Amino acid sequence: MMSPPVSPPGDFASPQPKEAVAKASLKLKRPREWLLGGALLLGLIVLVQLWIGWPQLLAPWLQFPPLLLIGLLMLSAGSYLARALRVQLYFAPLMAGAFPTTLRLSALHTTANVLLPMRLGELVFPWLMRRYFGQGMLGAGVSLIWIRLLDLHFLALIGWLILWLRSPSPLWPLAGVLWLSLLLVVPLVARPLSALPESGPRWRRTLRFLALAAPRENARLAGLYGWTALCWGAKFIAFSWVLGYFLPIDFWRLLAGVMGAELSSVLPFHGIGGAGSYELAILAALVPLGVPAKDALAGAVNLHLFMLGASLLFGLLALALPVRRAVDTQRP
Repeated sequence: MMSPPVSPPGDFASPQPKEAVAKASLKLKRPREWLLGGALLLGLIVLVQLWIGWPQLLAPWLQFPPLLLIGLLMLSAGSYLARALRVQLYFAPLMAGAFPTTLRLSALHTTANVLLPMRLGELVFPWLMRRYFGQGMLGAGVSLIWIRLLDLHFLALIGWLILWLRSPSPLWPLAGVLWLSLLLVVPLVARPLSALPESGPRWRRTLRFLALAAPRENARLAGLYGWTALCWGAKFIAFSWVLGYFLPIDFWRLLAGVMGAELSSVLPFHGIGGAGSYELAILAALVPLGVPAKDALAGAVNLHLFMLGASLLFGLLALALPVRRAVDTQRP
């Protein structure tokens, strides 16, 4: 006799789904974010022209080896694939038998995150989850928070690697192992909290709501973290390679620059396509490490162009993927 399927994290009712959709739509249309994002984009264009010159900045692309560029794009595509597999595992069995749709959702969400200002792209994930799989927007949004926590945990692990490469010491691997062991706390805490009664004080219902969205099985958490490691590992290798082509510095400094670029998402401002904020974060990471600001800016802009090109390419390819819903999207 087969056991009943395990409910995916976040597979619980979200209150007032129509109101949630309306609020998300309004947030995407707020003009203030677009004005700030546009100002950052314009400021970057003017700064590069006055300080470096766009022809001089773009000239190295003419000598970029085509086969290497294709290989780095394929490596970036592997990162997108690993992200989609992570999402499918996180929401199993909701997405069973619909991986092309999951890949489409994940790629479009990533592309929107890159292009839209002020992190408005994060709203695309719960919206697409509701559209393709009938998942409540609030439940999908809380699940996305847990996914982002896994991302931040692995980025911190890369931080330990950077410190070890800079100053080799057995303390850094030990710190990394201790950091990994903290993952075991998630299921230990989430399981009892998810069993709390549905009624009761607001704080208790909130804890239960958050715990239901968390990965509560050790095997699932390990699988999710494995895909997290693959997607970020492929991305860091590809991006460090690109940055190193334009900025010949030590590998650990390249990793630090890419780390700064990825952490630009936590800045209180974020330009259209990340313009301005992306470069500022790389400069903040590299200039204190002894890299000249002008060279760091040139490398940052060229890495940003590669990232934008890859995101647009994969986003357009994702639109060609079929949409096959794994569940009845009319369920409450």
